[in-house]
Amino acid sequence: MVGAQTGLDSHLVLLVCRFDVPPADAGAFLARGRTALELLTAAPGCLGGDLGRAIEEPTRWVLQVRFASVDAYRRALSPFPVREHVVPLLAEALADEPATFETLVSGAGGAAVTHESLLA
Repeated sequence: MVGAQTGLDSHLVLLVCRFDVPPADAGAFLARGRTALELLTAAPGCLGGDLGRAIEEPTRWVLQVRFASVDAYRRALSPFPVREHVVPLLAEALADEPATFETLVSGAGGAAVTHESLLA
């Protein structure tokens, strides 16, 4: 099934940032990540997010946040508190990997919906 969402204004966006956090810094990083999630998920068009740690490698963390559109993603990064608290955290993400992804397939309740690509 092809989703009805088309164009930049209605395209789902996924922000995924991976981090390598020394064990001694885990508590402070968890607090900073929580603040980032509170600020980003308060933004209109943010659909939610998570901060997690790898079970196999406890120094590896991931922050992922879902947005309803490219515009919602861009607007969420604009407020001063986000630029003050979230942007510096995102700057610490592993730089050798992309961080912003378009959503091509969404799944829930046993069904999957395909979305048109921004790159197509």
